[in-house]
Amino acid sequence: MGNKRVVVTGIGAVTPIGIGASDYWESLKKGKNGARFIERFREFSTSIAATVDHFEPQDFMEKRDIKKMDRFTHFAVAAAQMALEDAMLDLEKEDKERVGVIVGSGIGGLDTIEKQFKILLDKGPRRVSPFLVPMLIANMASGHISIIYGLRGPNNTPVTACASGTHAIGDAFRILQRKEADIVIAGGAEAPVTSIAFAGFCAARAMSTRNDEPEKASRPFDLKRDGFVMGEGAGVLILETLEHALSRKAPIYAEIVGYGMSGDGYHVTAPDPEGQGAFLCMQRALDDAGLAPESVDYINAHGTSTDYNDKIETMAIKRLLGEHAYNIAISSTKSMIGHLLGAAGGVEMVATILSIKHGVIPPTINYEYEDPECDLNYVPNESLERNIKVAMSNSFGFGGTNACLVVKKVEDVETMEKNDRQ
Repeated sequence: MGNKRVVVTGIGAVTPIGIGASDYWESLKKGKNGARFIERFREFSTSIAATVDHFEPQDFMEKRDIKKMDRFTHFAVAAAQMALEDAMLDLEKEDKERVGVIVGSGIGGLDTIEKQFKILLDKGPRRVSPFLVPMLIANMASGHISIIYGLRGPNNTPVTACASGTHAIGDAFRILQRKEADIVIAGGAEAPVTSIAFAGFCAARAMSTRNDEPEKASRPFDLKRDGFVMGEGAGVLILETLEHALSRKAPIYAEIVGYGMSGDGYHVTAPDPEGQGAFLCMQRALDDAGLAPESVDYINAHGTSTDYNDKIETMAIKRLLGEHAYNIAISSTKSMIGHLLGAAGGVEMVATILSIKHGVIPPTINYEYEDPECDLNYVPNESLERNIKVAMSNSFGFGGTNACLVVKKVEDVETMEKNDRQ
């Protein structure tokens, strides 16, 4: 037998515009903006971010564990719990040696590093938390999820900058295809809204300085874009082999059919000006899916609202799809939630899957001024109803690391079951 087919059966999200997939989706459809002015960053060149407000970790985990986790892990554990509930998955009835966890993070516990380093300087080494290291290391999102549920399947954490969440889902897809697990909890989590992160990105002049209009700062593909808006949160999916999902009559959102990766081999932060890396990862994902470029209906773009990324991603899409690039819909949900760095791929994959399920494409808000180098249909300002059979989700990270996933609308369950048996 060949590779197993892989489906998504549950989703969970913690985002600046909604906690829980349902709230997140309703906000996306309406074009809600999550950016706001952050008082403590008043002295920085950028003082705006898309933050997760009204999040209470005790709603999702034991109080005794909260202090042992960084904020990014809080987000991951919460999103995983919501995804498991959404999938109607009782892990006590599963073979826990066949359930894996792969949750990526680009930075990990940066908030913990910052706070504990201040304690070291102000109060000395004896006052530093004994949980410093297990709070800051990036694999603790995956680690805590596996510990909470007693899961002994594959456990890993891609740390590939802004592609981490997409690589995590892609790697989980491969593990399931190869029959190394029946279920994998996969996605990304990040909590980078810290002084040190802001200082670094401000020094690199990567973030928008539209501080007087936070709600208009993230404007992917718009001529007057001036940088990204930092966000935080987590997006987690439950992936299962089709066989396993059918055996327990699980709800099925969509089928993952392709995964592509590439490197730019060009620069530590700037994308390849020819878009070769972006093109290659998309092409490899389509080849992996066995689909022609003309089959693509929607692309959830990386769309960061930076000058270089948006025009180079547009260039790569045109090269991949040719004239068909002008027929499809493209949108950047970062226009609403900001850039969640290592969590971006997770929350954007949730949005992509819900777009397929509901036949609605979220808009790219703040699109006001056409850029002649970005001349495709970015679904400006209002959501679009469209039947989506095939969608792609892109993520490109510092270091020139690129990832793309291809997702298909599911057939009716009876047809899927019949085809899987054959």
